[in-house]
Amino acid sequence: MTNLWEEYSRTKAADIREELIINYIDIVKFIAGRLYASYGSNVEFDDLVSYGVFGLMDAIDKYDITRGVKFETYAQLRIRGAIIDQLREMDWLPRSVRQKSKEIEKAYYDLERELGRPATDEEMADNLGLSLEDFQKKIQNITAYSIVSLDDLLEQKREITTGEDDNQIETPENAVKNNEIKEMLIAAINNLPEKEKKVVSLYYYDELTYKEIGKILSISESRVSQIHTKAIIRLKNKIKNLFEG
Repeated sequence: MTNLWEEYSRTKAADIREELIINYIDIVKFIAGRLYASYGSNVEFDDLVSYGVFGLMDAIDKYDITRGVKFETYAQLRIRGAIIDQLREMDWLPRSVRQKSKEIEKAYYDLERELGRPATDEEMADNLGLSLEDFQKKIQNITAYSIVSLDDLLEQKREITTGEDDNQIETPENAVKNNEIKEMLIAAINNLPEKEKKVVSLYYYDELTYKEIGKILSISESRVSQIHTKAIIRLKNKIKNLFEG
């Protein structure tokens, strides 16, 4: 692959570009598959793949082989970003879902500031005047928006040292900024309730699906989805607080 990249970097030949797309299409399918687990009730898998292909093409065109960054790492950022951007532009989530998500996020934020610790499902349900079952249904219903909005938040706040910003120059100041953001995220994840921390670790670090995580934890896929969503909400609130503070 190194020779292929060197040749494309030198010539920008269309046939080489096509070969690179074919070689890396599995990355697109993998990322689309993981996002489909969250958004599947609202969008087709093939649509997610097609959005991701645009991200792959963009990554191929802008990848700099001299920077010492693995293409797979760089491409994942571009592919995921392209899919999220397209979903955002489509405005595919009902306004009612967005509103409910914001209400629950605020309720979590207010209650956990009052308690000084993560709130339990029972405490959240009581705070919202809901039964435990109805609260968990609400969490399930806002899964997709919570994940998309976390991506929005991180996109606004972070600088990507792999070249996500084409005008960015990798300076010591940028490196420090990126390290600070990583440390904030690690601290926020470490402060999650144990089961949420486990799901985040298995999903993002071990790259397992909801189904695979469910088998490990002996719970249903829908329960994994709920736990993931709660973790995302807590992380969003924590990250907002860190950046605003």
